Amino acid sequence: MEAKGPLRGLKVIDLSHVMAGPTCSLMLADMGADVIKVERIPDGDDVRRSIPPTVGSESAAFLMMNRSKRGIALDLKKEGGRRVLLRLAESADVLIENYRRGTMERLGVGYDDLKAVNPRIIYAAISGFGRSGPYKDRPGFDLIAQGLSGLMSITGEGEGRPPVKVGAPVTDITAGLLLALGIMSACYERDKTGEGQIVDTSLLEAGITHTYWQSAICMATGVSPVAMGSAHPLNAPYQAVQTSDGWINIGAANQANWLRLVDAIGAPALAEDPRFLVNHDRMGHLEELSTALGEIFARKSSAEWLDVLAEAGVPAGPILSIKEMHENEQTIARDMVVETDHATLGPVRTLGLPIKFSRTPGGVCHAAPVYAQHSEEVLREYGFSDAEIGALVEEGAVQLEAVG
Repeated sequence: MEAKGPLRGLKVIDLSHVMAGPTCSLMLADMGADVIKVERIPDGDDVRRSIPPTVGSESAAFLMMNRSKRGIALDLKKEGGRRVLLRLAESADVLIENYRRGTMERLGVGYDDLKAVNPRIIYAAISGFGRSGPYKDRPGFDLIAQGLSGLMSITGEGEGRPPVKVGAPVTDITAGLLLALGIMSACYERDKTGEGQIVDTSLLEAGITHTYWQSAICMATGVSPVAMGSAHPLNAPYQAVQTSDGWINIGAANQANWLRLVDAIGAPALAEDPRFLVNHDRMGHLEELSTALGEIFARKSSAEWLDVLAEAGVPAGPILSIKEMHENEQTIARDMVVETDHATLGPVRTLGLPIKFSRTPGGVCHAAPVYAQHSEEVLREYGFSDAEIGALVEEGAVQLEAVG
C-alpha cells in the first residue's frame, strides 16, 4: 500500500529503538513520511526480543511500534555503515535517535557530522533527561521518569498506599509525540531560513507536562497534591462510581452537568444540600459526595445507568478492557484498529492513526519490516552499486534480508 498523508515526501532516518523514538517515527510514517528504520547488526531493535507474545515468529510489540516504516540493518561501528548513514543523511529531512548522550558523536554521525553533509537536516533526539542539565548523562526509563516527574505521587488510590505508575508508558509515548511536534515546528522554521537544527526532548519533560493541573495547584498553594484514585483535583463529581454489576465513569464536572446528573439519578435533594451546592462545596466534601453517589449508583447496573445518563446528556462511559476497546463501535468507526499486510505473517492488526485530515488523510500503509527487509532496496535507491553493496556485506557493515 502506497504511503499517503500530509507528510508525503518527507525523508526520515530513524535510529531510535524501543518506544519513545519509535512512537515519534510511527506518527510521521503514518502521516506519509518515508521513514527508514536503521537497526543495528546483529540483534536489531531490543523490542524484537520483548516476547511473549509473538505473532508467528515476530514480536507483537515490534509489529505495533514499527508499522509503516522501511527497515535496514547497519553496523555504525564499521566505516561502511557510517558511510551508508551519511549517504542517507545527504538528502534526509530528519534524523531521529534516542541513544545515550555522546554515542552518536563517538560513532562519527553526531549532529555536526550530519550538518556537514546536509545543513538542512533536523536532528531530533529523545533521552531520559535531555541533552543539558546535571542529569544529562543518566540513563532513563519510563518508570524512572514517572517517579521523578511527580506523576507517581498523583497516581493511585491515595496517601498511605504503595506508589503506582500510570499503566501505559506515558512518558515514552508523550516524549515521542512531543518530538514529532518539535520536528514539524523545526520543518516550518527551516522553510523560512533553509537551516536545520537540533530538536531535543526527554522522558522527564514528557512526564512533567502531565502535571499541568497539579502543578497549578502547587504553585498557587505551596502544597503538593496527592493521589485521588479516579477523582479530579479541581472538579467534582468527575470519577468512577460503582454500580450493581461493575463500574462506570461520570463527568459532571461543571454546574450544568451536576444539575443534569442529580435530576437524571432522581436525587434532587443533593442539589440543595449545602455541602454540594457548587463545585467549591463539592470539592470540600468529596468523600461525602462519593458515598452519597455510591449508594444511588449501586441500585442499577452499569448498562442501565449509562442509558439513563446518555438520555439526560450527562457525560458518562464504561470502563473497558483493552479487548473491549478494540471491539467498541466508536473505536472501529474512527479506524483506530486496522489491518496490515506483513511480508511473512500475512494480515496483522495494529492501531490506527489518531489524527484525521479532511483533504490529505494519512493511515498505516504497511506492516512493520522483517529484520533487514529493505536493506538492498534502500541501498540501491540511494545509488549504491552491486559491487558496493557486496563490499558492505563482506565488511559486515550491512546485512541483507535472509532469504527462505
